[in-house]
Amino acid sequence: MPHDKPSDSQRALDIAQRIRNRTAAALQGDETAAWTHAGDDEWAERSARTRLAGSHTDVEDISEVEYREVRLENVVLVGLATDTLDAAELSLGELAALAHTAGSRVLERIVQRRATPDPATYIGAGKARELAAIVADVGADTVIVDDELQPSQRRGLEDVVKVKVVDRTAVILDIFAQHARSREGKAQVELAQLTYLLPRLRGWGESMSRQAGGRVAAGAGIGSRGPGETKIELDRRRINSRIAKLRRELEHMKRQRATKRQARRSARVPSVAIAGYTNAGKSSLLNRITGEDVLVHDALFATLDPTVRRARTSDGRDYTLTDTVGFVSRLPHELVEAFRSTLEEVAEADLIVHVVDASHPDPIGQIEAVDAVLRDIEGAADIPRIIALNKADLAEASALAALRARLDRAVVCSARTGAGIEELQQLIADHLPSPDHAVDVLLPFERLDLVSRLHQEGHVEQEDYTDEGVRLRGCARADLARAIDKAAL
Repeated sequence: MPHDKPSDSQRALDIAQRIRNRTAAALQGDETAAWTHAGDDEWAERSARTRLAGSHTDVEDISEVEYREVRLENVVLVGLATDTLDAAELSLGELAALAHTAGSRVLERIVQRRATPDPATYIGAGKARELAAIVADVGADTVIVDDELQPSQRRGLEDVVKVKVVDRTAVILDIFAQHARSREGKAQVELAQLTYLLPRLRGWGESMSRQAGGRVAAGAGIGSRGPGETKIELDRRRINSRIAKLRRELEHMKRQRATKRQARRSARVPSVAIAGYTNAGKSSLLNRITGEDVLVHDALFATLDPTVRRARTSDGRDYTLTDTVGFVSRLPHELVEAFRSTLEEVAEADLIVHVVDASHPDPIGQIEAVDAVLRDIEGAADIPRIIALNKADLAEASALAALRARLDRAVVCSARTGAGIEELQQLIADHLPSPDHAVDVLLPFERLDLVSRLHQEGHVEQEDYTDEGVRLRGCARADLARAIDKAAL
């Protein structure tokens, strides 16, 4: 006997449960997980979670609510040239890199010139029909639009092209969902996905609008009937409950991270945050400065969880160097909100090193995109900033000269070759909080901890061990100078 087609009620499964299943394994993992070892093996493990050939992506696979995993294989990219054609092509190139990171194969790119997006199909009815022919000709199973689509635009375009349509935001969220490693990163991604999903819920046919009181289904009969909830209302309520739970969990993780940050602050260790556009070479720069071996790969969003390492200036002062998640133009608002706790590492820093890919066709555009995100982070705009023009070995000399002339406090360097790294390190040292209180004391031997702190946080000009104790002369910050004076013999 043939299997009956699943009923509407069977297909309308609990959406919150589907999303929970996607991240349950991560939420049970170690929240302090960090990428402390780089190499091909780790990237291979992450790549194993990308899309596989033969994934089912037919339109009929859509569930009754507009949450679909972005399972990409053969894709066509679509962009809108509202300004210049070159700008649209450049943006499509970045979208192609995003699609590749998500595990897809780009077959064709299409740009439509329009002053404004079409409210029905984004690119207009005629261009949508042309796109449908191209999709059928090249055998694509997904269309990616280089913008954030309204639900009605996505449905309208999907009705014409007859394959799945996703937008730029969905691709970025999918990359984060594939590659986030820590418990906090997974929770942040799920929160961003749910926030993106919530306004896009919609019904399919009458199944999502049936209402009944809870006891009616159990045969309670007369007197038990009530308005009940539609399925879409039930989904929305459960998603809101899940969002509230995730926010509570992230708030708890935020307090834990603040405690660790306060411990570093109590030791008066200056902090430097590395920020910049995705794939600008931030992790490579951290490795070059600290001698560490964190994950480095030529892909967008290789770093999703912050990595903190210790570094030292040429005059012996210790500071922390934090590698943060990369930014991207039109970064989804949901991600900015969800990763706000992670971006607090930037707001709490004493100095920001803004890493720029000097070999990129539009480095100024990338700088402006990063600045726009930093302005949204409370307190980050007031922190001193250094611009590191990285990948100088790949950039044209004329382009580097033009950038240096246009940008203040910019250092030309290459994390790959090491060129300019010493100049960058010296500039970092010059901008770190410096000890400015003179110290000339005799400390007892039982306070050697203060001697160690002066070496780490200040500057030691003379250190002599006598029968009475340790004679110190140098400079320290105000709080350490007071502690040393109080302990002096």
